[in-house]
Amino acid sequence: MDLSVEVRTVGDCTVVDVDGEVDVYTAPRLREKLTEVAGAGKHHLVIDLDAVDFLDSTGLGVLVGALKRVRAEDGFVRLVCNTERLLKILRITGLSKVFAMYDSVEDAVSDTGQSPVPAGRSEQEPPT
Repeated sequence: MDLSVEVRTVGDCTVVDVDGEVDVYTAPRLREKLTEVAGAGKHHLVIDLDAVDFLDSTGLGVLVGALKRVRAEDGFVRLVCNTERLLKILRITGLSKVFAMYDSVEDAVSDTGQSPVPAGRSEQEPPT
């Protein structure tokens, strides 16, 4: 499957909608788009992963790189993810504790506290 990356503005956040597979072949396209967005001075990012079918370590590296870039400018990256397969990867790698994670774009955009774990989802959830 291919990768689609769309960017839109919602409130004070830049939402990056990702659709498809993020792997060693497609991750450079996502990295390029996130670098372009951060380079344009947009440092409040919401990355919507709900339509992502597959995410490998290269894709995880792209997300971490984006987080480092925007944090250097006092920004943030918030992930929207409801896919159990991806949530499991984020938990196993410990990235679920690094990224602020949300159930919807609306929740991510409206959060003013940058809580790393949204209401209704427990950090203690065991990987399935």
